[in-house]
Amino acid sequence: MAIKIENLSYSYLQPFGEKVEALKNVSCSIADGDFVGIMGHTGCGKTTLLQLLAGLRAPTSGQIYVNGEEINAKGYDKSSLRQTVGVVFQNPEYQLFATTVEKDVAFGLKHSGLSRQEVTARVQWALETMGFDFAKIRSQSPLALSGGEKRRVAIAGVLARKPEILLFDEPIAGLDPYGRENFLRFVGEINQAGTTVLMVSHNMEALAEYTKHLLVLEQGRLIDSGPTREVFVRLKQRKNGAFGQTKAQKIATLLAEVKLPLSSGVVTYADLLSALKQELTGGGRG
Repeated sequence: MAIKIENLSYSYLQPFGEKVEALKNVSCSIADGDFVGIMGHTGCGKTTLLQLLAGLRAPTSGQIYVNGEEINAKGYDKSSLRQTVGVVFQNPEYQLFATTVEKDVAFGLKHSGLSRQEVTARVQWALETMGFDFAKIRSQSPLALSGGEKRRVAIAGVLARKPEILLFDEPIAGLDPYGRENFLRFVGEINQAGTTVLMVSHNMEALAEYTKHLLVLEQGRLIDSGPTREVFVRLKQRKNGAFGQTKAQKIATLLAEVKLPLSSGVVTYADLLSALKQELTGGGRG
């Protein structure tokens, strides 16, 4: 489902009256079925943007269109937005509360109009999509699971509603490398099945490896956007070159300083290994 953002701004007053401009005149388009990363330093407006897209806040100015409908227009049915957009904020596992995993995942379907059998089938699908054995997990207490498992159960609760757009705010923060890789693989599969995904993350490698496009925010402004690889290459050329670089890009920079220049297109570890192989076997020399 396509998203169009036009001249979006959001500001608020702090307790002592100081005005904060969290977003400033942001405009972009997100295609149906895209996987978009949102990156930027802490406080740049990433979470605010997700909240606005989910309809949890109203913009100070500007418009957000989801499938051609302006979500803040008078008369727009916000309940349809809640069915269309699923949101997973930081530490979603803290929201688990039910006595069993099955009940927790089914909670969002309480007013869906589905039959009991349909709810069970939907819950089973969501849990299996997140890598669980439904028969083994359904009766367990969600609070007894590991941190990574809790997070996947919480996300299954969002997936069970089958939203067409999924918004993730730092979903891999705090996960170990194995948990990160598994989670990103699951999200990639969900995206490949047709769900539009927007993911905020400080993990440059995750954004480089999995997203198709990037939005880069700085102090509330959208400073760059486009295909992921192209954005990372441009960011490396900025004066403050440390902003938004992957580890592979940083290694390539260090190698260039010791007279081993590699392709400027190095973004991921796979790029780095390929460029090193080419250079060391003479393929990169004129």
